[in-house]
Amino acid sequence: MKQFVVIGCGRFGQSVAIKLAELGSEVMVVDDKEDVIQNIANKVTYAVQADATDENAIKALGIRNFDVAIVTIGSDIQSSILVTLLVKELGVKHIVAKAQNPAHAKVLYKIGANRVVFPEKEMGVKIAKSLVSSNVLDLIDLAPEYSILEIKMNDEWVGKTLVEINMRRKYQISAIAIRREDHVDINVEPDRVLLKDDILIVIGNNADLKKIEKN
Repeated sequence: MKQFVVIGCGRFGQSVAIKLAELGSEVMVVDDKEDVIQNIANKVTYAVQADATDENAIKALGIRNFDVAIVTIGSDIQSSILVTLLVKELGVKHIVAKAQNPAHAKVLYKIGANRVVFPEKEMGVKIAKSLVSSNVLDLIDLAPEYSILEIKMNDEWVGKTLVEINMRRKYQISAIAIRREDHVDINVEPDRVLLKDDILIVIGNNADLKKIEKN
């Protein structure tokens, strides 16, 4: 089981920490605000009030023992850079850091961040794409030309099997899983009859996925 430390507990940091905990990971959050720590304490493994820019405080938390550090102090660029540098020097092997702008991101990469994220921008793009097509529930960009979509049933597919729909031939895309209620089945049986409330998880070229979004 991977161990994560989330440093900075704003809205983005909280959402990441809580989701990681829900997925069964060991998660420690660090923030200098007492009320923030109190609010999240029962939702993660550890919640610690500390100044992450204080090298001695960070060392005392045993940061080096975590697999991934997620630095979400995006609004205070100086603190973001300092904390990223500290966790790198303390030996954390994988660092994800939140950036305010491209210049901030460039510095974070230079000092050792493995991945830099722009949560507001990335979420904005994701929301925009989902709004364009009402039947697309979620989207993951794999590469500039390929994506994974969660897509609702349309009337034409209900009561049919994947063999009958023949997505590969008709749409040039592939179904890789089916979500039925809270269960996701990645062993997609081609002769399974699809139900009205099923969610298909499909993969394909973006140009081909656009065709299915319009159905």
